Parts: sequence; structure tokens; C-alpha cells
Amino acid sequence: MDRKRNCTLCGGAVMMLLLGHMTTALEVPLDPKVLEGLPQPPTITHQSPKDYIIDPRENIIIHCEAKGKPHPSFSWTRNSTHFDVEKDSKVIMKPNSGTLVIDISDEKAEAYEGIYQCIARNEHGSAVSNNIVIRQSRSPLWSKEKNEPITVQRGMSLVLQCRPPAGLPPPIIFWMDNNFQRLPQSSRVSQALNGDLYFSNVLMDDTRNDYICYARFPHTQTIQQKQPITVNVLDNSPSGERAPSFMHPPGTHSTATVLKGDTLELECIADGLPTPDISWSKVNGELPSGRFLFHSFQKTLKITEVTDTDGGDYRCLANNLLGSNHHIITVVVKAAPFWISAPQNLILAPKETGMLTCRVDGNPRPKVTWSVNGVAIENSPKDPSRKIEDDVIILSDVQTGSSAVYQCNASNEYGYLLANAFVSVLAEPPRVLTPPNHVYSVITNSRALLDCASFGSPLPKITWFKDSQSILDGGSYIIHQNGTLEINVAQPLNSGKYTCMASNNLGNKENHVYLEVKEPTRILKQPEYKVVQRNGVAVFECKVKHDPTLLPTMIWLKDNGELPDDVRFELGSDSLTIHDVREDDKGTYTCIRNTTLDHDSASATLTVVEATPTPPIGLEQPDPPTDLELTDQREHSVQLTWTPGDEHNSPIKSFLIQYEDSLHERGIWANMTEVSGTSTTARLELSPYVYYSFRVLALNEVGLSEPSVPSRQYRTNPAQPDMNPSNVKAVGTSPDSMTITWKELTGLESNGPGLQYKVSWRQKDVDQDWNSLTLANVSQYVVTGTDTFVPYEVTVQAINDYGLGPRPEVVLGYSGEDSPTVAPENVQVSVQNGTVAEVHWDTVPLSTVRGRLKGYKVSYWKLRSLHKQDSEPEKPRVLIFSGNETEGHLSGLHPYSQYSLNIRAFNGKGDGPSSSDQHFLTPEGVPGPPAEFKVRNMDLDSLIVEWAPPLEDNGHLTGYLLKYQPINTTDELGPLKELFLLANETSITLDNLKYSTRYKFYLNAMTVKGSGPTVTEEAVTVMDEAMTSKQVDIATQGWFIGLMCAIALLILVLLIVCFIKRNKGGKYPVKEKEDAHQDPEIQPMKEDDGTFGEYSDTEDHKPLKSSRTPSNGTAKKDDSDDSLVDYGEGGDGQFNEDGSFIGQYSGKKEKDTAEGNESSEAPSPVNAMNSFV
Repeated sequence: MDRKRNCTLCGGAVMMLLLGHMTTALEVPLDPKVLEGLPQPPTITHQSPKDYIIDPRENIIIHCEAKGKPHPSFSWTRNSTHFDVEKDSKVIMKPNSGTLVIDISDEKAEAYEGIYQCIARNEHGSAVSNNIVIRQSRSPLWSKEKNEPITVQRGMSLVLQCRPPAGLPPPIIFWMDNNFQRLPQSSRVSQALNGDLYFSNVLMDDTRNDYICYARFPHTQTIQQKQPITVNVLDNSPSGERAPSFMHPPGTHSTATVLKGDTLELECIADGLPTPDISWSKVNGELPSGRFLFHSFQKTLKITEVTDTDGGDYRCLANNLLGSNHHIITVVVKAAPFWISAPQNLILAPKETGMLTCRVDGNPRPKVTWSVNGVAIENSPKDPSRKIEDDVIILSDVQTGSSAVYQCNASNEYGYLLANAFVSVLAEPPRVLTPPNHVYSVITNSRALLDCASFGSPLPKITWFKDSQSILDGGSYIIHQNGTLEINVAQPLNSGKYTCMASNNLGNKENHVYLEVKEPTRILKQPEYKVVQRNGVAVFECKVKHDPTLLPTMIWLKDNGELPDDVRFELGSDSLTIHDVREDDKGTYTCIRNTTLDHDSASATLTVVEATPTPPIGLEQPDPPTDLELTDQREHSVQLTWTPGDEHNSPIKSFLIQYEDSLHERGIWANMTEVSGTSTTARLELSPYVYYSFRVLALNEVGLSEPSVPSRQYRTNPAQPDMNPSNVKAVGTSPDSMTITWKELTGLESNGPGLQYKVSWRQKDVDQDWNSLTLANVSQYVVTGTDTFVPYEVTVQAINDYGLGPRPEVVLGYSGEDSPTVAPENVQVSVQNGTVAEVHWDTVPLSTVRGRLKGYKVSYWKLRSLHKQDSEPEKPRVLIFSGNETEGHLSGLHPYSQYSLNIRAFNGKGDGPSSSDQHFLTPEGVPGPPAEFKVRNMDLDSLIVEWAPPLEDNGHLTGYLLKYQPINTTDELGPLKELFLLANETSITLDNLKYSTRYKFYLNAMTVKGSGPTVTEEAVTVMDEAMTSKQVDIATQGWFIGLMCAIALLILVLLIVCFIKRNKGGKYPVKEKEDAHQDPEIQPMKEDDGTFGEYSDTEDHKPLKSSRTPSNGTAKKDDSDDSLVDYGEGGDGQFNEDGSFIGQYSGKKEKDTAEGNESSEAPSPVNAMNSFV
């Protein structure tokens, strides 16, 4: 490829920001929903390579794809002139694309060689492709030549030249013999980079007539062969040993040029006898680490990804026993143009200012030129808003409709760069691209990132809110430039709803997301070190605590790999059990508890010991550590060292360090820290003003050791407090006071003598100074003279003789409450039905609550029934409605009654005054069930039904509905009859009933609102004794029993006769027919139905079994004429294995006119098969 070629048009603008007065370059989002409505100048998305070598056997495809809104149209230039695609029938442009397909099946590919360039344009601008150089691949034949034999003396050097034909791309060279075997190469014989074969010295074995150079052309996959070369090595005047000299490159100095980023290959080939060794070095430097390789027996130095630092002098040294020689190669590094800043498209709002930069570098320095919409910028219309400064274009006060595509071209003698960058002037209101209501989940103390991707022109400003409170950049919140909100250390209190607002001068857009801060996964009980005998059981426990909303998984590893696939390994929910332990089970076992957000792990070691009949090794608690020593003593820390005691056959797992504070809590030892069983030292962090003594306990599988002898006492200096009292609260206890409480500091937390507490308070939102006093040895203080239920700010700060503690946290509290002073007004009752009413009221003014309004109490009670006199008044019922509710439902009311109610507000102190009583009436309802319902017998066909009125009338009774129906002996219900009875009736007599019949009765009381609940009862009519005496049980009569016995005896006799007849072979009609016609082959068929004589298939006679007579016309019979054969039940003895017969008579057979005179023999399966032939 010609690297000196410059592209006519420019390309590649890199959009940047101008600081201060210049705006941010907008990036067009990839969201198709956003892109759908946005105008966009063209952008080249795909194009063929700059140097495009084509295969002449295939069609030429030159790619050019672009996007834009509206979709761009395409045109081409060829050799800098317009290429009319439509006029060439061999060229097709793909639909909605600029890609060209050139059919060269009937043309020579050379006809379409040239420099092509694609232009994509729409109403907003034009983008151009690179210059695409189309060249045909070539694999020319070797020129005909006659190679004379080469004669050389043994020990001399030799070069066999290949000189392959110039191909496109260049061929790959290799040497082979007549058998297509590669010629062996070594430090003595090797192929140079140009393909020639070099001999540092020749041997007699080098004599041969088949040195053949091959050239493989990779693009066309063809191989060309040079004529074989013959080499004859003579030994009549051999060359003697000599020092090295360079065959290639010649002389002592040469120069090589390489492009930055390419691969550098330096070559040195020397002759000499013995064969020289080649070594490389860089003069005044080192070979680049990790980027250099040696090839061809160190005759070639290869350096990849060349940089400027690779320039300089390289020395190749040839050395043998007779001396050495060197050659210097000076490497010059040049560079084709390369980007310093990547190009970007620029989107500006009207009146905004932006900048395009085309920043490149190269060696020599590239020349930068600009174009707009494919036209050199000096030839384009003047634009007062555009200013060009070398590799920068500044656009000021842009206007709607000034969108365009700019091209930047950067070129030097080694190549060029071309890039397009559009400037699109848009006015778009903000859009938030982050999905709405997205839930982010993080683990406590980890980083949380809440996205707020947005788009708009001008660039939207992002503002964040949490629970409607604005979030400022700083502290625990960081708002990134792209709108993302970062919470560096997320805590549970950070959970909640977050709102991001994108705003510009065209509007605002909100989006809500949610943050859930989860509890971390922690292993509470780690697996412990185990020593298990062979064939024993090992159990590792791994109990974990995790956030309940996350689904955990447990993984066990052995020596950081998967567990063996063995049934002996049993996995529990929080344990691993290994049964029948073997020697190869020893190792480190790790439990890993994973959730979707985090994980925790812990490990333990399993040691397997032999199970021997000898007494087991005695395992005991370890001996206590000894020789405690305090070193490296500092103001707030000290180094503790010790010597471990005897382990007693069980390795020490950990050491527990305890301390005693003899100043504040003498005689009490507290746990301080725990270290691993392999440690013998620990750095201990100390508190001020403590008299420390330390002791150490060792822990093994058996348990804890006895404590060590305490260390010497170590006293820390006093200091001011570093913490304040916790759990500070301010609670009102009476209307004019407030009690402030706190949790006192311990002596260890005091940090010095003279511990006191500075208690401060002031009324919130009132411009007044703090009230303060200092107290000691107390944990509360009562502030008197306060107003009723007003907010106060309260602090409690620790003080000692050495100063104040840290600035205390302000706690909000309230003074005491008093009962509300007014009753709710505008109380209204709306009766819904006989049992439910709805009540409404107005809220009481907050100023009259004098505390926290907890709600309202509605008291209601029944005054009287509107139908009858109540025995005693009803106690009031109270419903509580919390908060600011102003309505409620009263349920469980009695219909047709008078009620009264009142309402009062209440707070933490008590109830306020009640409202005036409101009276209301409930309407009638359905009545209760009738009382004392019963049915009694009176006569054979009548019953008396009696009842009492309902206990709860719930209105005026209009009557009763009585239903009844008979029940038969199978508990089936008969027809239902209904009677409507007057309200004053309490009994009725039902006549004309069936005697000795059970009846079911249903009774309902009724008001104008309908029927009340149903009561049921059952009763039976009395049986007629006279009728009963006339009824005779027929089963007990003598004549009936005798008749039944006679019938049974007759049936038994008939069965015996039939059985005897059968055994004696009684002849049936079929037997008689057989006697009359001895040959069944000639039995005529009845013409009407095709049956054999009288063997008709009727309801009384099923077809009888049949058999065929043997072919010899004889039948084997036994002594009895009543054989089965006579009855057609066993001819030829054709039985199945189970004794059943094969042949049988056909009940019917269709007449066949073609065979009417043939035998009536039943068809056999073989004959049936033959009929199909």
C-alpha cells in the first residue's frame, strides 16, 4: 500500500469541552426509544479496509454502511470522480445501504481497480468513508531460467538465491527437496528473511541436486516452484578455519526503519568455520522486556509493538573459536498518524458553544486539514459562528438548522487518518433513561451507586432527593457528573425511596428508585480443627447469619477444590459429615456461604490418625502460657508476648487474652482479644486512665487451659473523654416538666478522673441560648417550668479533669403532655342498616391537643328497644380510632333500637372532654329464630306444631312461615309444603298426614325486612295397630317355604340329568347330519344364506367347532362312535398347545360365483394367503 497517499477529504473530529463558558458535549444515548424521534446527521458505521486486495475469482464487495435520521442516501467516487453506479450493469448497490457488489464473472478484475470513496448524506449533513484502494491479488509464474550447477569447496560459505516473482500480497518462501520434504536448517544453514538460503560453511553432505525454492501466495492459495538448484561440494582444496565475517547485512553498519506499533525484524547472517554463534544487544540500553524474541537460531531479532524507545543502535555479534566480529544496525522509528483523543459527536442546544478537536501525532508530524459535509472547509460557505485554529474548530452561539458533519484528515508520508464527527443542534426537554422504580440492593458498609442516566439539550442538571428531602453533594453522598448518586458506606438508615430530577430550561423529569441495605452474611460458628481416627466420623459445623430477604447457598470445598463424589460425604443445611474416614480425607475443608450480594467463608483442618489397639493418645487441655512480657510500650498500645505451654497431643487453636482494670473493677477479668494458635505475640489497643494487667489462656480441641500468671501492671495516662453517654432521651413526665435520661459511662470509658456530665437543653425553633448544668454520678435530670408539649433540643456531654468529650449529638424531645381541652365538633351519624352505622366528626385543633394526638374514642350504647321494654340498660362500648381519622363504623347494633354516642380526643396524658350525646335510631331488621320449637303426636294422621315468639323481634312481626315434607326410609325428602301463619299464632295442628311417616319441619319468623333464621324439627305419625295386626309376614308362612324347597329340588334334578347326558355323548342334530353325509367335503350349502345345512347361527345355537378330514380321506377314531371328531370338534386332532381347537365351522360364508361348484371346505390360513397371490 502506498503510505504517502493523502485523503482528499477530512475526518475524525474529537468532541471536547471548553472550560468555563463552553458547554458539555452531549452523547446520543443508545436507547432506541430516545433515538426514534431525534434528528441525526449521518455516521459511517461500517466500511471496507483502506487497502482492499480482492480475489479475481469472486465478486467484489465494497462495504459502506451508515446511520442517521432520516436514513442517509449513498453515492460513490472512483479515482476522485463521481462513480455512476446506475450506468454500470455489473455494479449493484444494496437497498438502504451503500455497499457495492460488482459482478466480475465476465469481466477482468483489473477493470475495477482504483480508489473508491463512499458518501452518506441526509438533510443534516454528509459523512465520507476512507479512501478504499481496490487491488487484485496476483500470483505470477516464475520466469523461465536455467540454473547452472554450483560448485564450491568444502568449508566455504554459500548463498542460494530464491528471487520469487513479485506477488500481491508478497508470497511466503520455503525450501524443499524433490520429495516435498523441508530442507533441514540449523545455525549453519538457514533461510534469510528475503527467502535466500545461506550456508555459513558447506559440508560434503550438502551435495545434492534438489534445492528447490517454493513461493506460496496466500490470497489465491497457489504455490509456485523454482527450478531445482544443484550444489556440488568438492574436497580437493578445502577452506581452512576462519574467523566470522558477515554475509548479510554486509559491512559493519546498516540502517533499518520501522513504524511505531509494527514489528521490527533485524537479521545478521555470518560465515565462518567453525560455524559462528550469533548474539544481540542494544548499544546504550537493554532489549525491551517481554517484547523481543529470537528466531532462525538467533540470527533474527524480533521486537513486537515498537515504541519510540526502541530506536537506536543494535549490535549483533558473531563469534567462534578463531575470533569475533560485530555489525551495528541503527533503527529509526517513524510513525503513521495516530489519535491522541478519540473522535466524538457533539450535540449542542441553540445559543450554546462547543469545540471540535482533531488531536493527532506522528513522525513526521502530520498535517491536519478540515472539511464540512465532504467539502474542504475553505471552499464551504462562510459561517460566522465557526472559528478554525489549526486542529481545533470553535463553534459559538450555534443556531437551529446549523447541523453538519465535519471531517478531519491527518496525514504524513506513512499514512493518514480520516474521521467524521457531526454537530447536531437540538432543543430537547430532559428524559430520564434509568428504568423507573428500580430497586438497588447492597450490603451494609458497602458502596451503593444509584443511576440517573438522562438525556436532553441543553444538558440536564441532576438533583437528588430522599424522602422528599434534597441531597447535597458532600458528606456521605457523592453526586457524579453523569448523575449517579454514590453512597460510599451504605447503612440501613440509607434504605428508602430516592428521586432524581433532570432539569433544563425546557422542563423537568423525575424518576424514582429504591435502595435496600441488607445485613451482611456472617459465619457465627466456624468449622473447628478435627483429629479423627481412621473409619471414624468427622463433623464440621458452619452456622451462618444472613439477611432474611436473601437466599443463601452453601458450598463446601476440600483443599480449595470440589468435594469428592463419594456417598460418605453428607451435606447438611449447616454441616458437613464425613463417614468412615480414610487417610486421603485429610486436608483443609472450607465452607462458603453465598448470597446474591455477598459471601463469607471459614476453614478447618482434618487430621486422620490410625486406629490401633493401643490405648488412645491422651488428649488434655493445654498447659497455660508462661513468660508474659510487655514490650514496645506506647501511650495507647502495648505489645504482649508469651510462651505457649504443652499442647497435650491436641494442637492449640487460639489464645484468649484477658485484662483486669484494677483501678475501676478490681478482680474482674474481661476478654480483650483472641489470636490464632500459631501466634505468640499480640498488639493490644488500650484506653486512657486504666491500670491494666493481662493474662493468656490457650484453647485446643479439649478446651481452655488455666489462665497464665498475670503480667505486670501497665498504667495508661488519663485523657479527655473520647465518647459521650449513649441512649440520651428527653421525655415529658408532667405538663410543666421534662426528664432527660442517659446511660452513664463506665470507669473504663471515663478516660480520666473527675467524670461529670454536661446536660444542655433549649426550646427548638426559638432564638434562645442553651441552658446547661454539670452533674456527676447520676443518669437523669428533670427540667421544670416548661411549657406544655413543646419540642426541646437536648445534649449530654462527658467531662473529666482533662477536658471535654467530643461534640455531643443533639437529641429531640418534648416536654410533658396535658389532656386535650376541647371535644370534637360537628358529630354526625349515618345509619347504614339495622346493625351498622357510620359516624363522622371534625378533628380538634392541634393547639388544643396539648400533646401527641393518639386518636379518638367513640362511646356508644343502646338506650332502649323500640318494640319492647329492655330488662336492664346496656353498658357503653368504646371504639378507638388512631391518628387523625375523622370517621368510623359502629357495628354490632341491635335493629329497631335507640342509641346514643359521644366522641372525645385523647393523647398520651389522657382523654379530653366528650362531645354532646348524639341519639339515633336503627331500622327494623330480620327477627331472631322462634323459641321453644317442638312437634308432638296427636293422632294417626296428624301432628301438633308449637313454638314461642323470637327472643329478638328486631321489629314488628308480620307472621311465620312453616314448611314441612315427608322423609322416606332411605332418608329421601318428599314434596315440600308451605304455610303462612299470623304473628299471634304459636301452634298449629296438621291433619291428613300419612301414618307411620317421619316428617321434617322448618319455621321462620318474619318482619317487613324478611325472614329470620330457620329452626328445624322432625316427628313421626303414630302407626295403626289394627292395620298392623292384618299384615302377615309371607316369609314365615309354611306353604311359601315348601314351594321354595320344591323349586330348588327340581332345578337340582335338571342339572344332574344334563350332566349325565353330556358324559354319555348324546347325539345332537349336527351328529345326525354327519352320519348322513360321511364326507364333509361335499356337504351342500344352503343357497339362501350359505350355511352348512341346518348349522345356522341363531340366538339359541352358536357356531360349533369344526375340523378338516385328513388328505388321505381317513379319520382316526377311537372305539366310541361319540367321539369329538363325529361332532366336528376335533378333526385331524388340530389342537393348540393349551388343548383348544384350531378349526371351527363358519357361521356364514358368502357365495362365490366363480367357485360355486367347488368344495365347501372351510378355508385354511394357507389357502387364504394363496388367494392374494
